[in-house]
Amino acid sequence: QARAVESGGGLVQPGASLRLSCTAPVGTGRLCIIDWYRQTAGNQREWISSLNTDDNPAVAEYLRGRFTISRGDDQDTAVLQITDLKANDTALYSCRGSGSGGYDPACSWWGQGTQVNVSS
Repeated sequence: QARAVESGGGLVQPGASLRLSCTAPVGTGRLCIIDWYRQTAGNQREWISSLNTDDNPAVAEYLRGRFTISRGDDQDTAVLQITDLKANDTALYSCRGSGSGGYDPACSWWGQGTQVNVSS
């Protein structure tokens, strides 16, 4: 099964910024909605942001102002920019594809995630 690849995570101090990338399986980035999720230990995965096939972004309301999503230079890539990182942003960040018109097997992929740790 095809998988996406996330990158850009790491250990940063509070207040720092990070740029996370989700590279979809080749040729699917423009065909699929790309969603970003995050999950902390013991908690459910929560939706953060999405980019549709027309590059229209959506961000969870409580994260607006610090989280932005955009298309990367590579059309198969969605970039999640995070500013003013806080300790409670610590999580495993992963991306997922979905079909814009319903179920699409070509868009049924997940990545393994990139870990973000925010600590002083």
